[in-house]
Amino acid sequence: MATDSRRRVVVTGTGVISTAGVGAEAFLDGISGRVQEVLRQSGRIREITAWDPSGYFENSKDLRRTDRVEQLATVATADAIRQAGDIAAAPERTGVVFGVGFGGMRTYEEQLAALNSRGERAVSPLTVPMVMANASAAAVSRRYGFTGPCETVAVACAAGSHAIGNAYRLIRWGLCDAVVAGGAESAGATGAIAAFSRMTALSDAGVSRPFDRERDGFVLSEGAAVLVLEERDAALARGATILGEIVGFAANADAYHISAPSPGGRGAIACMRAALDDAGLDPALVACVNAHGTSTPLNDATESAAIREIFGPHGVPVTSIKGATGHSLGAAGALEAVSVVLSFQSREIPPTLNTLDVPPEFETDIVTVSPRPWVPGAVVSNSFAFGGHNASLVIAPFV
Repeated sequence: MATDSRRRVVVTGTGVISTAGVGAEAFLDGISGRVQEVLRQSGRIREITAWDPSGYFENSKDLRRTDRVEQLATVATADAIRQAGDIAAAPERTGVVFGVGFGGMRTYEEQLAALNSRGERAVSPLTVPMVMANASAAAVSRRYGFTGPCETVAVACAAGSHAIGNAYRLIRWGLCDAVVAGGAESAGATGAIAAFSRMTALSDAGVSRPFDRERDGFVLSEGAAVLVLEERDAALARGATILGEIVGFAANADAYHISAPSPGGRGAIACMRAALDDAGLDPALVACVNAHGTSTPLNDATESAAIREIFGPHGVPVTSIKGATGHSLGAAGALEAVSVVLSFQSREIPPTLNTLDVPPEFETDIVTVSPRPWVPGAVVSNSFAFGGHNASLVIAPFV
């Protein structure tokens, strides 16, 4: 189907729950470094504490029948829809797209332990619907009666950005008028931690410090973030408050290696260029890059080279919120998209926390230590995943 350039896609609601903060205000304070508890967090895995999802479920029985990843998705979605207000789109024209890396990893491990210790009859009959990767998207569609496309994207840590990009296309191409889109992840099960450790992906120091000379791996975390996307004219007609606009998206594959990025960042460069082409935007008009920035040695070096190729040496401010959030895999791109929208409101670029010594050969303007005031403009938000999956969103203030 040919793109209808008249259909613009705007953000009318955001919901977020993260190790950096629960709710938009706390999350913004966390990624900005204003909350000392976030700055002090360390360890190879970071989880959300002091959080009670029970108020979002009808009863304790319903809550017990959901894996933690679905609980996170449910809470973030409820907050996003509450902020968006009464979506005008018909149910059959309202879609749901979620990104996920592992799905119900915790439930899978719990039920496997029950099987091994007590036999098959100890396994819950609800294991499959709790473990399946599409549980979050399915739960959202049921809860709100959205009968349009209901999809799950599983492309490792690019999944959240892919979900938002696919939702943007559904609206832009006229297949939907509104889409709830985002990502959720809670993969901190013992087996996942051991697996990431064995591939030397996790930080031995227990500190996420993207683009820092001393970076030594990522900190595994959990979270969920959701955007309510609507066709612009419909959103304006119902009097919605518009928080931002998705103006471009691209996705491609390195086709190179199962975990390492392509040499010189070829895939990342092509992906960013394609997203800018989709947005009809010259690189000189980009005001910030929200980097994938995982704190792993090879990823950060490759991404900085790709950014330098597109924007020139020190050509654009760059930040990675993973210094505050850790790496939440399938939720990461969605968390970062929400951080971009919030930065429009705060008029500050969040810093790359824990990063103090950026190698000069990177020639990249990394925002560090404290938020940087800015006049909000177009942002390229990157996600580059294991398997060679690349995604770049272009998000802009609404004008």
